[in-house]
Amino acid sequence: MTWYSPSPVAPDLAPDLVTGWTARIEGTHRLVPDGCVDVLWIDNGRVVVCGPETAAWSFRLPRGTEAVGVRFRPGRAGAVLGFDTAGVRDRRIPLEDALGGRAQRLLSERLGDAAPEARAGILEEHVRGWLAGAPRQDDATMAVARALSRDPATTVAGLAAATGLSERQLHRRCTAAFGYGPATLRRILRLQRFLRIARHPAAPVDLARLAAAAGYTDQSHLSRDCRTIAGSSPSELVGR
Repeated sequence: MTWYSPSPVAPDLAPDLVTGWTARIEGTHRLVPDGCVDVLWIDNGRVVVCGPETAAWSFRLPRGTEAVGVRFRPGRAGAVLGFDTAGVRDRRIPLEDALGGRAQRLLSERLGDAAPEARAGILEEHVRGWLAGAPRQDDATMAVARALSRDPATTVAGLAAATGLSERQLHRRCTAAFGYGPATLRRILRLQRFLRIARHPAAPVDLARLAAAAGYTDQSHLSRDCRTIAGSSPSELVGR
């Protein structure tokens, strides 16, 4: 990307959104799963929902393409947009497949006619409308996401005990919310934790220490997850 600019969302949207962002895109790019779902508008008129990913994926757009998006917190987008989260796992779908053609057309037209600096606010305005009719967040899956963000070594049994559910019930609830079970979410959030730690200016250079700090049992464990989820080695992933 020539530039990518994340921006804080309005306070009333913070419980549901991680961030908003704008970008000017060119060439091929590879994205690593983060547990989130993005809704984005591209200046060719498309509005796309990027479902929860279990492996890195690549995309290519013409030079100078402009985009604006919002990123839903893990487990929230399916309820707000009314789709089967597991059904859109590892997929990118038009917004109309979730909210209908009218919602897609109105948003695309407003964003296409707007000045670049106004687009993020317009998208947030539409998100408020979607949230108005959405069910409240699921307490159990919210607790799972919080627990794994704090400590990615938390076991599925520990998560089930903390939420008062059986492991089977927890898996079913997590699949409905996140698109996959708690063990997959743990692997994805742990890899994102590694990336945050590794990219900090004061981070240790030694991969074994980075792996331990991120919650991996050892460096080999980190390498396996990097290869499986991101399709690259830890060093390549941090460099990218």
